[in-house]
Parts: sequence; structure tokens; C-alpha cells
Amino acid sequence: MSLIDIIAMVISLAAVFSFINHRTIRLPNTIGVMLIALIFSLLLLLADQFVSGISEYALGILNNIDFNRTLMEGMLSLLLFAGALHVNLDDLAKQKWIIGSLASGGVIISTFIIGAMSWMVFDLLDLSIGFGYCLLFGALISPTDPIAVLGILKKTGVPKSLETKITGESLFNDGVGVVVFLALLGIVTGGEEIDAGHIAVLFAQEALGGGVLGLLLGWLAYSMLRQVDNYQVEVLITLALVMGGYALAGALHLSGPIAMVVAGLLIGNHGRRLAMSDTTREHLDTFWELVDEVLNAVLFVLIGLEVLVLSHDGSIWLAAAVLIPVVLLARFVSVGIPVSLLRLRLDFSPGAVRVLTWGGLRGGISVALALSLPLGIERDTLLAVTYAVVIFSIVVQGLTIGRLVAHTSSAG
Repeated sequence: MSLIDIIAMVISLAAVFSFINHRTIRLPNTIGVMLIALIFSLLLLLADQFVSGISEYALGILNNIDFNRTLMEGMLSLLLFAGALHVNLDDLAKQKWIIGSLASGGVIISTFIIGAMSWMVFDLLDLSIGFGYCLLFGALISPTDPIAVLGILKKTGVPKSLETKITGESLFNDGVGVVVFLALLGIVTGGEEIDAGHIAVLFAQEALGGGVLGLLLGWLAYSMLRQVDNYQVEVLITLALVMGGYALAGALHLSGPIAMVVAGLLIGNHGRRLAMSDTTREHLDTFWELVDEVLNAVLFVLIGLEVLVLSHDGSIWLAAAVLIPVVLLARFVSVGIPVSLLRLRLDFSPGAVRVLTWGGLRGGISVALALSLPLGIERDTLLAVTYAVVIFSIVVQGLTIGRLVAHTSSAG
């Protein structure tokens, strides 16, 4: 099957699943589409019991889609830019300390808590997963996913300050998480000892360098936008900024996700206010909202279909059931520590730790990183556990975060 055929099939499934969700179950589109895709995959596995070869055919098509490259090198730049485009920079600046703490120290604390506890769980269940791979699992599952978070927060009624904290953290911590993951992956697969200095240097190069690159590219695009008043040209400039800028970041070994977030914040604030006419702003918003919605639908269809590639070992799924609360506990601790320290000088809304913990959704980035692991029993195990955590996060946490916010607000 050609690439065009695969793209056509995935987009067609996304359209059909979106239609079914809108006409019947009426869940938030990201959740509804993923659930329908998951049910569709399970039905394929069930049908294979009666008509041999159906699931193998579907699996063959799915194996032609490199989920890791599709998301990390294709869709992610567009989704992050679209998300950052509508975040108010002034609101973000007011929450800079908590966002910075959660997106850096919080990810690192969570990585080591999950790494240590998952190592104990795997050992108890006689699953041969080394400590290095357990740390990799901690690194890939710790960052909250901006795509899942932004898609669901729109409909929850979270207080503005708390929404800014969750959104800001999710936009930046995936870049930090990817850097930590790549550093650990190089150490684990290279057989070297874990070196904190090496991780610190890589973090400075990728994360800080990505931020500087995003600022420079955003300023260049902003300067170009100020010199024209033609919405077709201006939309094209922003598209070139995202796709060209992300490719450039990869070539320079800098963090593309962080570069796109910084560029999106600059264009979304200074660019929209100072370099665009009302007509351009309207068309730009419509274009990027459409890109965001279409790619979200496609991404969550792919997440739902990934169940076809998972291991069916009962011990692995038992480990997944145990590790879901472990991941939540690590999130609670990694949020609670910085919030407790910052309460001495900053105000937080009632129940902030609970809402930040439950609102820290995991999504496609975690699945993509798990799929990038070297082939072997470690990859099969960690992919299945990651998938279980992501599904629980999106479905259970995503559907109940609104009720938790309402309960917290009324209790406060």
C-alpha cells in the first residue's frame, strides 16, 4: 500500500469516527475518536477468530506507518505551534516560576520515582526489565502531553490561572522530557554509566538552544509579517516558520518542540497584535484551528489503532494495572513539592495540587517515544504499559477533570 493510500485511509477513518462521535456519543472529539478507533481495533482482533488474516492485514498496514516519525518529525511541530498561538504571554509570565519548576524539576523527580517503582513492580512480576529501561519508562511517561491537555481543557471550565499553569507546563515539559529520554536512551543502549553531567549538557544544548532558535525564527517571521498585508502570504510565512524551523532545529540537534512553542508564543502575541490586520488574524486563526482539529483527529485514530501492535502477555497487563496509580502518585509528588515550596511566595487556587495531578494527561508523545525503543522484550513490555497509562489518562482523567474542578471550586 502506497503512502498516499495510507494517508487517505487514516483521514477517512478519522472523518468517519468523528462523524460517529458527533452524532452518537458526543464526547470531546479527541476522546471520542480514540475510543471508537480502539473499539474498531478490538473488533478486528475479534473478527480474526472467525475470518483468519483480518488482523494480520490491518497490522501490516499499521506497520507501514512509523508512528514515532509521523508524530515527532511531522505532526508535533504543527500541533505545538497551533497550541502556543493562543496562549497569552502575559498570563504565562505571571505563572513562570511554577511552570518552569513543573516542566524541569517536576519531570526529573517524576522520572526517577517512576523508574525506581516500576523496576520493583517488574521484578515482583518476574519481568526482566533493567533499571535503565525503567528510567526510560519514567522519562517517556512523565511529561504531560500538550496535544491531549489542550484538546480537553477547552471544555472543562478550569480557573484561568490554573489553566495557564497546566497549559504552560504541557507546552514546555514535553521538550524537557524528550531531552531526558534521549540522554537516557543513549546511555542505556551505549552501555555507559548514567552521568548527570552528560544529561545536563544535552539539556542545555537542546532545550536552551531550542528556545533561542525559536526566538530568532519567531522574530524573523514577525519582521516579515509586519512588511506585508496579505493573509495568504502571512499564513504561508507561519507555515514555513513551523515546518522549516522544526527541520532546522533537528539538523542543529536542538529541541524542535521548544523552538516551536517559543515561536508560537511570539507570533501569537506580538505578531497577532502588532503585525496583522483583522482580516489576517481571522484567517490565521481559522487556518491553525483547522490544522489543530484535523491533526488531533488523525493522531487519536492512530493511538486507538496501536492496540493491534501490543503484546497480549497477562503479566505485562497486570504490571500496567499496578503502574497506573504509580504514575499518578509520582505526578502528585512531583507537583506537590514545587507547589509547596512556591506557596511561601505565590498564591494557588484551592485544590491546585489535585487538579494539576489529575489534569496532567499523557498522550501520543509517550506512545511515540515507547515505539522508538530498540526491538526486544523491554520495548514490548514498556509499550504495552505506556499504552495502558495513556488510555487511562485520556479517557478516565480526561472525562472527569471537569467534575474534579467543579467539586474543588465548590469545596473552596
